[in-house]
Amino acid sequence: MVATVDIQEAMGSTPTWYTVTAARYATYDNYNPGTNNPCVVPTSGYNYSYWKHHALYMYGSFTQINNIRAYTDGAIGWALGTGGALLVARRDTSYHGCPANQYYPSVGTVGTSGTYLKTATTGHLWYQGQTIAPIDFGNYTSAAPLTIDDTTYTSSARANSLVTQVMVASDATQGAKAAETVTIVYDEI
Repeated sequence: MVATVDIQEAMGSTPTWYTVTAARYATYDNYNPGTNNPCVVPTSGYNYSYWKHHALYMYGSFTQINNIRAYTDGAIGWALGTGGALLVARRDTSYHGCPANQYYPSVGTVGTSGTYLKTATTGHLWYQGQTIAPIDFGNYTSAAPLTIDDTTYTSSARANSLVTQVMVASDATQGAKAAETVTIVYDEI
């Protein structure tokens, strides 16, 4: 049999997980924010969305799932300004995803800006102290995907989360952005 796999997004301090087919970044913690609290173009420097956790939730009949990776088409075309990007969090280890027991809710100022993922004292706890910083997710392609999780799963489970955040520069283009695709792949037997 083949596993059933959903993409889930977490929100809140507990967290609560929701099955999603699309994600929208905003300046508050909500899996489906609509057009409320959009990312704000700053007058200088950068503003950030609240970060998001997305994870594979696998269930049904399967022998094992492992080698969970993610990639883009090589470019996030959102006109986020000089240095702006869809950031993906990374660690110094062989995998870059956030385990469920290390989940940390997004923080910031609602309606203005989230907190940068790697801020030393207020960023995501799982990524503090790492020597590598979040990077433009467009750097990861099918030829060189980002490893999210190197665990081998043999029963229903939620994998490590892909943690992402939008960084908006002062010269970004305002307005709604076109949909972009992030592909998550895995090995199954």
